[in-house]
Formats: sequence, C-alpha cells, structure tokens
Amino acid sequence: MQPDSSQISTLYEQYVPKIQPSDILTIVVTAADPKVTVPFNPVNSISNGNMTQQVDMAFRPTYTVDNNGNIMLPMLGEIHVAGLTRLEAIEKIRAELSKYIKDPGVNMNFNNFRVSVLGEVAHPGSFVLPYERVTVLEALSMAGDLTIRGVRSDVMLIREVGGKKEIHRLDLTKQNTLNSPYYYLAQNDVIYVEPNKAQINNSKLGANTNIIISIASLIITVISVLTR
Repeated sequence: MQPDSSQISTLYEQYVPKIQPSDILTIVVTAADPKVTVPFNPVNSISNGNMTQQVDMAFRPTYTVDNNGNIMLPMLGEIHVAGLTRLEAIEKIRAELSKYIKDPGVNMNFNNFRVSVLGEVAHPGSFVLPYERVTVLEALSMAGDLTIRGVRSDVMLIREVGGKKEIHRLDLTKQNTLNSPYYYLAQNDVIYVEPNKAQINNSKLGANTNIIISIASLIITVISVLTR
C-alpha cells in the first residue's frame, strides 16, 4: 500500500458483522451459582453399552439461526437475533435471562464464521475462524498472500446482504483501502484475486499451443500413412 494523504479512521465498531440466517452460534450461560444455569445449558445423553453416560455439553451448545432470524433457547424460547451484532445479541439474551437468574453471563461466538479466498493466491481455500474480527489483509495472509501474477489494484469482494450478492472492489495499492467499509470482512465473504494480463495471455497461449500440437501431430500422421 503506497502512502498518500489519506487519514486512517476505520473503526471496527462501524462495520461489526451482523448475525444472519443460517449462522451457527455457540452460546453458554454462566452465573455465580453454576446450578442455576443447568436448565439453560443443554446436556446430551449417550449410550455406552449397558450404561447411559451423561456428557456435559455446556461448553459447546450450538444454535442455528433459522430463516426468520430466530434461535430457540432452552427455557427462554424463541429469540430474534438476525440483524444484531454479537454483543447486541448477548445483551438481549442477558435481559431475558435476568427474569430467572441474578446477574447472568452469556458467552457467544460464531461457530461458522467462514471466508473464502480464491484466484491468484498461494493457497486458495475456505477458512473457518473462531472470531469475527478479520480484515481482508488477514484473509489474504491466511491464503499465503497474492502471487506475483495477482492484480493488486482490483481485488474483488463478494458479499451476501439480504439474500442478494454484492460485488465490491478493493485497491490494495492505496492506503485509503484501510478506510473502506469492506476492509473488515463479514461471514461467508468471498475474496477473488484476478490474474494479470500476462497470466491471461499465457493461459491462452498454452491452450492454443495444445491445439497447434494436436493439429500438427494429425497432419504428420496423415502424411506418414499416405507416403508409405
């Protein structure tokens, strides 16, 4: 990123990802007296031979946000969380828990915060993160950085908002990109690094070369058969 006169003023709080339908949330209820949290934290039973073993899943209870933006919590019932940030959802759940527990605590994290990096990077792929604070530069770093053939001035970001795909462009050669509302990523974002013209031309040349070789081989074979 080349320095310029831009003042870096991006605040993560301005662009905190919002909870969306199909998100998977890990939610744990805590309190000074752990016994009062039992009804709010799921416990699974598994069968082990002739014995039924209780396995405490209080550290990993997960809830999927339905198409209406709701989750179903034990005792509390249906709670609408879509459109809220993680901290806003925590406060909403704490307010409901306060009816049953004195000074409850709520730990919540995204369990499926995924970003994908494709195109001209060293290691393209999808990355599932245990946190939601991730920047486009960090995502590219996880993918091994751009190759020398990647276009740095026109990186594509694909984001789904309200069920519709949006495409945004980021110029990584300019410092002002740090002020972009898309510098911080949201869950399920896709980053695509396009190849430069030289790489595109090489790809075309490679394809044409194969065709030429195939045609030449065919001609040589035909001539060989006719001159026997």
